[in-house]
Amino acid sequence: MRKAELGKLLKDMYNSAPPKEQVTFIHLFGIKYGTEILRNDYNIAEIVSISGISESYKTEVRKGVNLSKYVNIMK
Repeated sequence: MRKAELGKLLKDMYNSAPPKEQVTFIHLFGIKYGTEILRNDYNIAEIVSISGISESYKTEVRKGVNLSKYVNIMK
């Protein structure tokens, strides 16, 4: 998956989040796509920039990516 695709997915997850749960969905993005991001050595700041959400959320994406090593999404 390319960075542009990840950026779009991040934007979509952020915009589809229930009210007051946008940060949770950013963490979920990092968990869900963390392996892909790490495997390709993608720059998280670039993905956040592509998504068009606030640059300050790169820290929240990083938290999710770090959690992806230990968490599986069950659903």
